[in-house]
Amino acid sequence: MSKKDNGTSLILAYLNEKNRPYSAQDVFCNLQKQHGLGKTAVVKAMELLALEGKIKEKTYGKQKIYFANQDQFKDVNDSDLKAMDGQISELGAELQSLTQSCRQLDAELKELNSSLTTEDMVAEIKELKAENSGYKARLEKIKSATNHVTPEEKEKVYKERDVYGKEWKKRKRLASDMINAILEGYPKSKKELLEEVGVETDEDCKVAPPST
Repeated sequence: MSKKDNGTSLILAYLNEKNRPYSAQDVFCNLQKQHGLGKTAVVKAMELLALEGKIKEKTYGKQKIYFANQDQFKDVNDSDLKAMDGQISELGAELQSLTQSCRQLDAELKELNSSLTTEDMVAEIKELKAENSGYKARLEKIKSATNHVTPEEKEKVYKERDVYGKEWKKRKRLASDMINAILEGYPKSKKELLEEVGVETDEDCKVAPPST
């Protein structure tokens, strides 16, 4: 595009290719980014093309609409229109299918990007193997230990636990009976009595005798 041309040939080719109505603002927005045309240059070029009869101009209120000169296009009969409609339908279906494929591929790509790389997998496998070896060594050490608790010692511990648990419950019951006897002649509540004599209950310490 030469400076002398000022974008007219480019705009003419664009309108003929698209063959649909555009305002000067539309053409400016569509061509400015790629070709660097200024809005003033676009307006002047389109007015000049319309003046020369190379494109058509229509005015709707305050807005001017420009479109390709239809004389350059051959007439289209009904059969051609139907064929074009069929082609449009086929292309629309193809577009829909391709869009669906793109979405599926995008989802797969996103999943792959969020997955570990081969190098990361190798490093993680190596780390897990080392951790597994550590657990195996620890297990072997436990198995080979000679200071295991014998069944007899275990049974003894359980029996002592039962004895002490029963004694705990017995003393708890005796203490409760004593407190209840005092409360019969005490003018205040049980809580106030316990606070006054400085007694802490199992509930205060959040403990309970073991179940037998």
